[in-house]
Amino acid sequence: MSANPWLKQCPQITQDYLLDRKLDEVECIIADLPGIARGKAVPASKFDRQSHFFLPNSIYFQTLTGGWGEAAGPEGFTEPDMILKPDYSTTTAAPWTGDWTVQVIHDAYAKDDTPVPFAPRNVLKRVVAAYEKLGLRPMVAPEMEFYLVARNLDPARPIEPMMGRSGRPAAARQAYSMSAVDEYGPVIDDIYDFAEVMGLEIDGITQEGGAGQLEINLRHGHPVKLADEVFFYKRLIREAALKHDCYATFMAKPIADEPGSAMHIHHSFLDADGNNIFTGPQGGETDAFYHFIAGLQNHLPSTIALQAPYVNSYRRYVKDHAAPINLEWARDNRTTGIRVPISDPEARRVENRLAGMDCNPYLGIAASLAAGLLGIINNERPSRQFYGDAYEGDGDIPREFGAALNLFDEATDLHDILGPEFARVYSIVKRAEYDEFLHVISPWEREHLLTNV
Repeated sequence: MSANPWLKQCPQITQDYLLDRKLDEVECIIADLPGIARGKAVPASKFDRQSHFFLPNSIYFQTLTGGWGEAAGPEGFTEPDMILKPDYSTTTAAPWTGDWTVQVIHDAYAKDDTPVPFAPRNVLKRVVAAYEKLGLRPMVAPEMEFYLVARNLDPARPIEPMMGRSGRPAAARQAYSMSAVDEYGPVIDDIYDFAEVMGLEIDGITQEGGAGQLEINLRHGHPVKLADEVFFYKRLIREAALKHDCYATFMAKPIADEPGSAMHIHHSFLDADGNNIFTGPQGGETDAFYHFIAGLQNHLPSTIALQAPYVNSYRRYVKDHAAPINLEWARDNRTTGIRVPISDPEARRVENRLAGMDCNPYLGIAASLAAGLLGIINNERPSRQFYGDAYEGDGDIPREFGAALNLFDEATDLHDILGPEFARVYSIVKRAEYDEFLHVISPWEREHLLTNV
């Protein structure tokens, strides 16, 4: 380890992983707008000699399909370099590689050493800083839902459940079934093994309602740290699945008749003394608790373009399919978009159930926090608590991506928190992506319109 002095700044578990081993390679990574890991893999000896590296800022103007949004600004599309600096606290093993490799998340800076405003990790840091100015420390706990599915090499074919160890496809409607989890036990074993080596703590894995659908719960913590973990988890889960001849998908709705996959976000906040601001001295709910809920109710619709960032995302918002369709709030009611789970007073929290698992975790968490912050700042009041089945009510969130982008573009109060330059770039890139989708003719259109209209 003496050959890599920077490792002394890394988590102890990473240092232990490399004890008496020669580090071969360092993956220098950042998350782009969709949340894909971009960066460079460099030999460890070269990483020892560098304090930063460069990538063009155009990676943030690229659509998911490889197209481009005209978001470069008045200077034109010159692709200036960003300076990417390592955050050594994020250094973790990449245990699926064939050699001794670690990955390090980097932060993006402009040449004047200011944070690049449209880098997703910087957007989340900006929102967290807005809370800290109020003397508050945000805490979040994401829940990750995803599917293990059969390999799919033909995009024209529907996605199918993976084959379990019994030789039968994974079955649906087996929520919380331990035998269903055992069907893909080898994949889960590798997920646990990878996570342990990487120092990522899993609070639990359960079978969800879909065929091959799983949920991983994460322990609560600092928003940037938890977003980093989701970013890492998506990568390690995909690698674990590939080892066993299947795919892990984080699409919001991969299989037509199965439930969608969400990234539920649990929120709480600590004051300077470490007390939960949602709970008063006698254990009751505080004004801040209600203001935060009101912020989610009033402003989440304008953030849906970040929490449901693709055309497929809106297929998840279907009545009676384990996804909310409105912004009612209630205690211990999973049909509402905003839920207050059962807890002790000191652990009181508010759950946003709208975010899809396909969102960039930095942007999904930032958007949720920003909506709640507006409620706190403006002393907003929520509607009355909802009782009953919220699916019986009307939907009050956008039903398609174009409408969601229109709401986002109009929300200048949210732009002030997330960053106006981020809002400008995000809208341009996502509209370019949406236009690419509109060039595609779907099988439904060919089946029902070809000879009937």
